[in-house]
Amino acid sequence: MGAVHAPTGTNMTLIDTHTHLYSSEFDEDRTDIIKEAVALGVEKFFLPNIDLDSISGMLALQKAFPKHCYPMLGLHPCSVDENYIEVLKTIESKIDSTNIIAIGEIGIDLYWDKAFIQQQIEAFKIQINWAKKHKLPIVIHVRAAFDEVFAVLDDLNDDDLRGVFHCFTGNIQQAKKAISYGGFKLGIGGVVTFKNGGLDKVLNQIELQHLVLETDAPYLAPTPFRGKRNSSTYLPLIAQKLADIYDVAVEYIAESTSKNAMTLFNIRS
Repeated sequence: MGAVHAPTGTNMTLIDTHTHLYSSEFDEDRTDIIKEAVALGVEKFFLPNIDLDSISGMLALQKAFPKHCYPMLGLHPCSVDENYIEVLKTIESKIDSTNIIAIGEIGIDLYWDKAFIQQQIEAFKIQINWAKKHKLPIVIHVRAAFDEVFAVLDDLNDDDLRGVFHCFTGNIQQAKKAISYGGFKLGIGGVVTFKNGGLDKVLNQIELQHLVLETDAPYLAPTPFRGKRNSSTYLPLIAQKLADIYDVAVEYIAESTSKNAMTLFNIRS
């Protein structure tokens, strides 16, 4: 892993609102990664769940770093299959005994396979209702399925629903629709640094108050590490790219997006 350094002279506090640090890809250097990220100003790591198998590792990481790691519970849409109801029951049974900050990551993904589209939609609706019941935000995974996700939200959105459109890479119309629900932010990660990604042209029409930062580590590493294992240590690169887009100091990006995240996820300190 190449060294990453916060911009000279800065004293930033950043929040990685979506990172899979419990993933097996970090088994050899997980503690070092977290310590290095903290040294770079990344103070908090929000951990989205994937399925039943990922829960134990995620909670173990939260226990090891209670001041830095914050877990969620949810069933990733790519993990939805014919047994999804039983899996959801098991996950739901853990909510009350687990100090989670969100229901996630949940949503609809039709990029690879549409075989379980109805199950994905139903699982999404069920988990949205968990979030409402427990007054928690949701973290939405949406890929090749904006219309389907928006249809669900149009039906279920109310004053109790809030969350993040994780790894947002949509167009300006989709961005405006996402934030029109009132309680939602756009999660901005490594794709914003891609040369021809086009996200910069969307964000220059969206106010900073609607954004939070994320890495989605170990996936979607920013330039110049594109194609390699992503890491929460790369979050300053994403913050710097946003500073360039908005023509403000990187410290302002850090302060604004961290405040957005703390408010959205109801974290006091």
